Amino acid sequence: MGIECDIVVVTDLVKRLLVGRKLASAQLGETLLPKRIALPVFASDALSSVAYAPDEILLTLSLAGMAALAFSWEIALAVAVVMAIVVMSYRQTVHAYPSGGGDYEVATVNLGPTAGLTVASALLVDYVLTVAVSVSSGIQNAKAMIPFLQGHEGIAAAVVIVVLMAMNLRGVRESGALFAIPTYGFMLAVLGMAGWGAFRIFVLGEHLQAPTAELEVVAAPGYENFSGILVVVLLARAFSSGCAALTGVEAISNGVPAFREPKSRNAATTLGLLGGVSILMLASIVALANLTGLKLIDENGGSSFLRDGDPADVAHETAMGQLARTVFDHFPPGFYLVIVATMVILFLAANTAFNGFPVLGSILARDGYLPRALHTRGDRLAYSNGIIALAVAAVGLVLVFNASVTALIQLYVVGVFVSFTVSQLGMMRHWTRHLRTEKDPASRGRMQRSRAINAVGLTATGVVLVIVLASKFIYGAYLAVAAMALVFLLMRAIKGHYELVAREVAVGPEDARLLPSRVRAVIFVQDVNKPTMRAVTFARATRASSIEAVTVGADDAETHRIVAEWEEQDVGVPIKVIASPYREVVEPFLAYVRGLRSGNPREVICVYIPEYIVGHWWEQVLHNQTSLILKARLNFLQGVMTTAVPYQLASSRHAIERAGRDAPAAWRHSGSGQVRMGQALDGHPRE
Repeated sequence: MGIECDIVVVTDLVKRLLVGRKLASAQLGETLLPKRIALPVFASDALSSVAYAPDEILLTLSLAGMAALAFSWEIALAVAVVMAIVVMSYRQTVHAYPSGGGDYEVATVNLGPTAGLTVASALLVDYVLTVAVSVSSGIQNAKAMIPFLQGHEGIAAAVVIVVLMAMNLRGVRESGALFAIPTYGFMLAVLGMAGWGAFRIFVLGEHLQAPTAELEVVAAPGYENFSGILVVVLLARAFSSGCAALTGVEAISNGVPAFREPKSRNAATTLGLLGGVSILMLASIVALANLTGLKLIDENGGSSFLRDGDPADVAHETAMGQLARTVFDHFPPGFYLVIVATMVILFLAANTAFNGFPVLGSILARDGYLPRALHTRGDRLAYSNGIIALAVAAVGLVLVFNASVTALIQLYVVGVFVSFTVSQLGMMRHWTRHLRTEKDPASRGRMQRSRAINAVGLTATGVVLVIVLASKFIYGAYLAVAAMALVFLLMRAIKGHYELVAREVAVGPEDARLLPSRVRAVIFVQDVNKPTMRAVTFARATRASSIEAVTVGADDAETHRIVAEWEEQDVGVPIKVIASPYREVVEPFLAYVRGLRSGNPREVICVYIPEYIVGHWWEQVLHNQTSLILKARLNFLQGVMTTAVPYQLASSRHAIERAGRDAPAAWRHSGSGQVRMGQALDGHPRE
């Protein structure tokens, strides 16, 4: 009790500082989000993708040199069209399945558990990648202002993820309020930069040129002849990289329960705003990049810069960094505003995953596919265990890949388009099933329109999924597919384990009425003292079939002393000495208890183990070590129960006082609270 209470006090103090005061379950309604807060909470991932999706398009096209870069606006247009289709499709999902299960629920209900588990495994992997890619991209943008980060990207990204975890542990509403200003600030910064750049070009007639405008891009080896099948392959790969802009769209369908009433309508409105703003921002960035001649190269892929025919050693800078430097060339605060807003939104984009992953994990845990600890809410009514699990997985990824966006992006997108495609197929089955029974013409018309939208969504996302797998598989997408398969098999195994345990512990017709045929009480004796005498009295009070005391003779002189004092006390319970030639205590005692077991499954052996209850952590180190080991080992013996018999030393009053101060008032003044803190119901100290 002593060390446990000390640790509890310290950890609880730290916990309150980090996550704030506890919230009761009845306060769940206070955490619901209005649309203005829900947008930055659930849409920051999709909104922030305009900071790296254009980069990935240009980097991929640069492999074929100048000729391929001309296709950037067509690729961006195709991505925008797919995004619009997906947003419209998910608006149907939000209305049809407002419970928060999202793609997992749609697939499970309409296509079966295997399809639902496939979607769930894809989403879980994609959420982890969302955190890793977003934070890594933020670190890459931050290097424009903080050169010190060069070479330390992985460590810096891991620190940011831990900070985001701590913020999300404070609860959805509080984290949303913290993230709202940066998210809206990023939207204004990007659209303001695009608007001011267009004004300078088209109204003032200025000739704006990006820092890389005068450079020539040399194709990577093997891509010099940009024609034929190579054109199709490279454009498909660039399109699949640009489709990273669609990640996070599904998060709102998983987060409908977090919205204020009317939940479905507010979620659908927020989803529409997300789609419109994301498309506008993506189009603005790509258009401005084309107007200013912005170029990027993939150094790892082999493309390079030339200046006047000679190799040019140019520091890598993101598209956002170059555009901000160009548009605000005479206004440095504007440049820093865009870079800081971009850096912050990329960090906060991970918040979408920190809201989606725990909710999905909770639903999967409820259904038995993940550990049940993920289903419970923490002190702030957030799914704390899911938040911590996501952070740990993402930290591992950024450390392994050293926060390289180019490396991580190859694993990205596959999972989200698997869930998109399966979900759209499930929605079509949903509408078809309801149309069989619906007779109202107006309702049937709405369902048919919704089914048509989902059919278009299924076609678009299915085509994109095939393109993504074909164009990215050998570049790293196979790792994402392998991870999804591993998560799928792991969840099936967890489900199988829970089902096996449930069958094993199911109550039979005789279980509640079947009494033990014999109870043998064994008292573990290390010394003849008050704690041991209390164990004897407790054992007697149970009226066991037989009672005996057992001590292990690890030291002859000590054993003789214990036996002599036992006989002197005239306890009335025989004591047995177990020989221990190798001076062990635990193993000989365990062997003796095993020997007491007979073949009768109804026979029970109850071992009573005296324990000291102390008030300070350092006292725990000095006492109870043998008892702790013995209890842990006895738990694995069939038909054996252990009873810890506590004896409170004088120092335990310190722990009792601390427990009294820390306990809630209502609990502290209740009868059960008094008993827990060492008092009987009459107010007198317990013996």
